[in-house]
Amino acid sequence: MGKSRGGISIARFGKIANLKWANFSEIVEAKAMSKPEFNDWNPPPKRRELSANEVHVWRAKLHRSAREIEQFRAMLSPDEKGRSRRFYFDRDRHDFIVGRGILRSILSGYLNIKAEKIAFEYRDRGKPGLANPGDRAIEFNVSHSNGLALYAVTRDRPIGIDVEYLRPLRHAEQLANRFFTPPEVAAIAALAPEEKQTAFFHAWTRKEAYLKATGEGLAGLEAVEVSVSPEMPAKLLRIRGDRQLASCWFLCDIHPHPAYLAALAIEGEGHLCYYSWEHE
Repeated sequence: MGKSRGGISIARFGKIANLKWANFSEIVEAKAMSKPEFNDWNPPPKRRELSANEVHVWRAKLHRSAREIEQFRAMLSPDEKGRSRRFYFDRDRHDFIVGRGILRSILSGYLNIKAEKIAFEYRDRGKPGLANPGDRAIEFNVSHSNGLALYAVTRDRPIGIDVEYLRPLRHAEQLANRFFTPPEVAAIAALAPEEKQTAFFHAWTRKEAYLKATGEGLAGLEAVEVSVSPEMPAKLLRIRGDRQLASCWFLCDIHPHPAYLAALAIEGEGHLCYYSWEHE
């Protein structure tokens, strides 16, 4: 799931990471060293219940032992197992298996059924959902990057989440010029060089979180305008130029780890709760 359907991966636009950008790498490393690796995330609740205004965000590591991978593989449907075999690299295959297995395990707690019994479907524009009509009140979205996965779960309204590993992007401004709105491009161009990379990732995750909530794809990037300046909180500013339509959505940044940026979009507002799968 993640970004395989209804999502966008920066890496799809070419080999744009340049690991020789030492200054940016040093900044990320310094941030990672300044904070605990995983902080401010709670153990899973004993009972997984969602009130009408709650949003549960789960964080999980995808790199697992061979024994755990096999346990997660046993939960998958024949279709999922077939998809896993199409990955060329073992790590990508294992990340897919673990990511789907954890998704099934998380959802099983809300649905009160066994993880392997959950059935998925793909709706308009490829957005994944639950196939059983009795389960469709539960809405979810998934994103993963460089071994870290985020899962967002709520009730009766569209939701989207995106996470990106902070890495050097040699052509960040060129990508912004191609896919961002003119105000977003201008805001990034006005920043100091050391701020542009982070601003790009903030804009990207915020835009993609909304696009994943609606099921739109790459063509929708320029139709969505978000806040970019470091002084501004995450906010959806315009949708196809319409401020009123944008005001119906809640957008926020999520901090799963110092070396990652993430964002969540949901129609309306809600109370966010953060849980770590590692406590399971």
